[in-house]
Amino acid sequence: MARRHDPERRQRIIDAAIRVVGTKGIAGLSHRSAAAEADVPLGSTTYHFKTLDELLVAALRQANEGFAKVVAARGGLEDPRADLPSELAALMGEWLAGDRTGVELEYELYLAALRRPALRPVAAEWAAGIAEVLSRRTDPVTARALVAVVDGICLQVLLTGVPYDEGYAREVLRRVSTGAGG
Repeated sequence: MARRHDPERRQRIIDAAIRVVGTKGIAGLSHRSAAAEADVPLGSTTYHFKTLDELLVAALRQANEGFAKVVAARGGLEDPRADLPSELAALMGEWLAGDRTGVELEYELYLAALRRPALRPVAAEWAAGIAEVLSRRTDPVTARALVAVVDGICLQVLLTGVPYDEGYAREVLRRVSTGAGG
């Protein structure tokens, strides 16, 4: 039997894994469930991803692109004339107002790094990447603190169901970025 040339297969498997996690959670992801969702033979998933962690790493890398795309599309974080706390608060609002399933999926994969050490470098890459962008506008310690605040506010919105409050986010981000209190 001739081997079918399918250069898109690896990407289809990653996309399928993301859909499986989106509907069934990480616990529902297996090589078998990804293969079924991608409509490929089981052997294809194990060929491209020897372990489930390898598949999760690829899925997390791709999922992390969601926030990065919003950052790139707005461009305000790069503009030295733009108010950094206002830009970050607006970015968070835009991201959280987008595809809710996608945002939840990004965080589910991100938080899976707590139990899956193979995912930690990818989660760290995301935080370091955003901190690097912010470091162009502030010092590295403040940039990391801003990333932590963004994460915290986003998690609170996702976990509590409380609507995103851009004014609150802007004020907290301003306090962190300027070192000002009350």
